[in-house]
Amino acid sequence: MTLKATPLNNAHRAAGARMVDFGGWDMPVNYGSQIEEHHAVRGDVGMFDVSHMCVVDLVGDQVRPFLRGLLANNVDKLQASGKALYSCMLNEQGSVIDDLIVYFINESWFRLVVNAGTAEKDLAWINAQNAATNSGLTITQRRDGALGETMALIAVQGPNARAKVWQVLPETQAASAEIKPFNAVIVKDTAFGEVMVARTGYTGEDGFELAFPAAQAEALWNALLAVGVKPAGLGARDTLRLEAGMNLYGQDMDETVNPLDAGLAWTIDLVSPRDFIGKAALVAKGQNAQFVGLILREKGGVLRAHQKVIVAASEQVGEITSGTFSPTMQQAIALARVPMGVAVGDTVQVEIRDKKLAASVVKLPFVRNGKILAV
Repeated sequence: MTLKATPLNNAHRAAGARMVDFGGWDMPVNYGSQIEEHHAVRGDVGMFDVSHMCVVDLVGDQVRPFLRGLLANNVDKLQASGKALYSCMLNEQGSVIDDLIVYFINESWFRLVVNAGTAEKDLAWINAQNAATNSGLTITQRRDGALGETMALIAVQGPNARAKVWQVLPETQAASAEIKPFNAVIVKDTAFGEVMVARTGYTGEDGFELAFPAAQAEALWNALLAVGVKPAGLGARDTLRLEAGMNLYGQDMDETVNPLDAGLAWTIDLVSPRDFIGKAALVAKGQNAQFVGLILREKGGVLRAHQKVIVAASEQVGEITSGTFSPTMQQAIALARVPMGVAVGDTVQVEIRDKKLAASVVKLPFVRNGKILAV
């Protein structure tokens, strides 16, 4: 199978990146040292090619009512232009088709950013719902589209990220200097074309995500490189997001998982009277497990997905969904789905090969804005 390539593929190879197959995409896992890339984002600034993710523009008079029914979170929270919302998109059984970010541009234009590996099924689902509801929307995906429609995405993350972006894109500073987290602005005239500057990062650090014409991808990447922004690959992206307690689709939730059991209740609006796809099933199921952080307290192993989590008092069993060794904390950490009733501060056991090792249940996130919060 031929792997798909982002517009920055040549730049990654020129930088000596170690490339891997990531869900059918040829992507950089690191550029030499995953640990250095991780620390660069926590302490200074790093950038990620996230062009494999898919921007989808929904345009039409009925776009807001359409999204009210499509998404589990409530787009009526989005009233100011540029405001963004994190949401799950559910199937009729109340399980997660995808988790995504939706941006309100204006009353006839909303923009979604969906995951790379789910983009095709997401678009098929959205198009089917558009037809079923007779909403008449124009739905344009901006990843593999016609020339001129394709967008590149670069996430610049870290305490110095915004300053570095303004150094390279000074035209964006006035418009983006005051935007709060989960907001975006579109700046039409920059040296790299029209750029959407968003503040919705996935690392637990501040920064910007830039969406812009794919034809400008290498030029903008190289300009950021020239002012000292360190390239970072998928390896650092995973350790950073795990420290930040952020879910990864396909590991922490998928179409078999009730989002209430994946720590995603905060992304689902069950309070307002509106209906949405999957609501009835979700209400009927309720929450049957809880999503927590774990820190391994004994030496002798690394926490990995699918390891069993044993609740000593009841012998009930949970499961690790994502695990790693935290470069910031210098400890083995994990996200886990565990039985109801497990509390922060409890000790559980994790089955690692033929051993049962003690781990503490902690409140997420582990790390945010460079500070260790879970101890």
